[in-house]
Amino acid sequence: MDAARITAGACELVRTVSADGGLSVRAIVATGLVAEAARRHETAPTASAALGRALMGGVLLAAGAKQDETLQLQFRGDGPLGQMTVIADHLGRVRGYVSDPSAHPPSRSGKLDVGAAVGKGILAVVRYHPSWREPYTGIVPIVSGEVAEDLTHYLAESEQTASALAVGVHVASDRSIEAAGGYLVQALPDADEEVLARLERTVRALPSPTELVRAGLSADGIVDRLLEGIGARGRQRSRPEFHCACDAERIRRAVTLLGREETRAIAEMRERLEVRCEFCATGYVLEPDEVGALLPDA
Repeated sequence: MDAARITAGACELVRTVSADGGLSVRAIVATGLVAEAARRHETAPTASAALGRALMGGVLLAAGAKQDETLQLQFRGDGPLGQMTVIADHLGRVRGYVSDPSAHPPSRSGKLDVGAAVGKGILAVVRYHPSWREPYTGIVPIVSGEVAEDLTHYLAESEQTASALAVGVHVASDRSIEAAGGYLVQALPDADEEVLARLERTVRALPSPTELVRAGLSADGIVDRLLEGIGARGRQRSRPEFHCACDAERIRRAVTLLGREETRAIAEMRERLEVRCEFCATGYVLEPDEVGALLPDA
């Protein structure tokens, strides 16, 4: 399978603005995308749920980015999951990994305890565009480790944006991904107070994203539920996908970053060098002669 383009199944992202122009709404169904990430990283159920939530959160936040802009989410918690990193772009391409894919703390009230897996720490959000002199970085404390609440807190504290964000992953008893979806609603400058009040009531009464997806709702259907009685303008639809930028040439460049002496030591061993991309788990093999050719004086 092409490591750079990984099929995400029947995934969809819908973007719209409320009829009055006061709300930005995005909804995602990404069961196939999350399933692919879980398969590649061989994640335990709780790790699957955590990574899936972060992947969808990255797509939802990056959906409003400029062309060629990328967004990185990095949860640096003290839980067994370790560090969780996700990178997404404005096209809906996303990749990510967790330090320990086997993390699976005891369930809490019959549900996967993602908060315990992530733990306490910080959430760093980095936005980058080639035209910017330097990236924009926002750092906030991890509020709960449940991902959605942490991203909502980031949006409020670092971007001063009132938001309603929810993401969820349902993992079946056989560890397969049965449903994954979510939404992000943000108040725009001209938001009407009555519309905001109606939205708040709707969100409070709305089932969880996984319940909505398991009930058969599409991303369009989730938008319909969110904007019931409010209405929407035209909709933009796209297909988010698990997408990794790794290739053999990038791996070769990464090996050279080890330094001349370490690269030389590896070359002198005359053994194959096996390298695994941490973002998509694709394995690469460099033959002894290939490693030797990476030395500056080769």
